[in-house]
Amino acid sequence: MTTRRSLTAVHRAAHPARHVSSRTRRPAARVLASVAVVSSLFLAACGDDESDGDGAASGGDADLQLVSSDLGDVLADASGKVLYLFVPDAQGESTCYDQCAANWPAFGEIDAVGSGLDASLLGTTTRTDGTVQATYNGWPLYYYAGDANPGDMLGQSLNDVWWVVDAAGEAVSS
Repeated sequence: MTTRRSLTAVHRAAHPARHVSSRTRRPAARVLASVAVVSSLFLAACGDDESDGDGAASGGDADLQLVSSDLGDVLADASGKVLYLFVPDAQGESTCYDQCAANWPAFGEIDAVGSGLDASLLGTTTRTDGTVQATYNGWPLYYYAGDANPGDMLGQSLNDVWWVVDAAGEAVSS
């Protein structure tokens, strides 16, 4: 009596390396996925030596630069995210806290300015929570949470108190 084997069984017998059961592959896939997750978490925690987490570069590139926009050249961080001033700050202390700060995160310390900017206009202010915020021409600098990409200026003129900043450290109101 001859045994009938299915075509699948014959094919698997002829090519055993191609047919690993899904039960055998799952642990390997889980291990690879776990290694990838742990590696990405480790790399994210370590940073990349170009950013201190608040958008200000700490490496060789300028932390503060000018970027071209429809309104002329405006201040931006090292990655091109536009920065704003808040008129109620009246060139000095930051007055944007709580929900305001959630929508308008402070721009941290600056070590270097790019071409076209005056390093003598650079300064800092200490916020009530003890963190240091960069100033330019006395104005504390902020990001707008609604600006997702470099060059976005969606916060420009909001409530007539948020303005992008030019190379002289003045509000660009046009």
